[in-house]
Amino acid sequence: MWRLIIGSVIIVFSAGLLYVSFRAANFGFVKKLACGRRYLARIICLAFFVVLTAFLWLVWNMMNAAVCMIHLVVFWLICDLVSFIVSRIRRKKPAGNFAGAAAIVLCAVWLAIGWYNAHHIRTTDYAFVTDKISSGVRIVQITDSHVGATFHADGFRKIIDDINGLSPDAVVITGDFVDDDTSPEDMLGACEALGELKTSCGVYYVFGNHDRGYYSEAAKGWTNAQLREKLKENGVVILEDSAVLTDKGFYIAGRKDRSQSRAMNERKTAEELLSGLDRSRYIILLDHQPHDFDAEAKAGADLVLCGHTHGGQFIPINHVGEWIGENALRYGHEKRMDTDFIVSSGVGCWTFKFKTGCFSEIVVIDLLVK
Repeated sequence: MWRLIIGSVIIVFSAGLLYVSFRAANFGFVKKLACGRRYLARIICLAFFVVLTAFLWLVWNMMNAAVCMIHLVVFWLICDLVSFIVSRIRRKKPAGNFAGAAAIVLCAVWLAIGWYNAHHIRTTDYAFVTDKISSGVRIVQITDSHVGATFHADGFRKIIDDINGLSPDAVVITGDFVDDDTSPEDMLGACEALGELKTSCGVYYVFGNHDRGYYSEAAKGWTNAQLREKLKENGVVILEDSAVLTDKGFYIAGRKDRSQSRAMNERKTAEELLSGLDRSRYIILLDHQPHDFDAEAKAGADLVLCGHTHGGQFIPINHVGEWIGENALRYGHEKRMDTDFIVSSGVGCWTFKFKTGCFSEIVVIDLLVK
């Protein structure tokens, strides 16, 4: 199956590369460069786009090179379609290759916005009223930092400074703190940065699918045991199907990641995890993947915090996870029964350096006394 998918992607990508190369050959300066020979103009353009793709691959990686070129193909197709419709209405062909020029400009602007959205972190605020607390509580959630992908340990320290400026009572990290290829230096530096958080109720952490990694530990250069050790050394409470009653009288419970459940059948159900808790107290449940909403609402969680989706990452594929039933919610807030669910787009990205369907964020939740 994977060979079929990869093969299909390669075929489509190659066809797209040929398409933009042939269309770019209509630029006047390319025609002059090729001395009016169409085949030579196409060869020149194809060589240019192949070199451009290779350059982006070397500077970033294969995935980001593909993202850039796929966006260019899509914009070019759209602009060609618009140009065709306009020319049919006007009954006159455009004098120059305006569709190609528009496609390049629009693609560049669109990806620049996507770069900005990925690298400039906003704050998203939520507020919920409850009679299960005696005083106000501020929770700050970060997720999907994938340290080393969008930013390194130094960049993560700046995020920690921003969080401290929000005066949180508790900070929760809902998975994919590190990535498969996070360097040992970034892993250690990011863990040490967590030790600089200033809270009254602590820092809590659940693992995501990338924290455990898909590569061998030898390839990563650090072990999962080392990650656990460094997190604990810096005051982070790791929750794996466990719950803690905080000093302010509310619970924070954390689930093992769904990927671990599927691989090893180790994860407790939401009901099993929350069954022994005092339901008169406010219960916050951390679960990396937003998949088990109905069971978590039925189990009695008051607030469920998730990540994993990156907000959908790209338009128009940002809703695919919901359409195929992989995610109950792509991004934002939803209420089921008496439970509020928040899915954050995360402070970082996986391997991609663009977010065109969302933006990076720190989530701030204020619990107010009813």
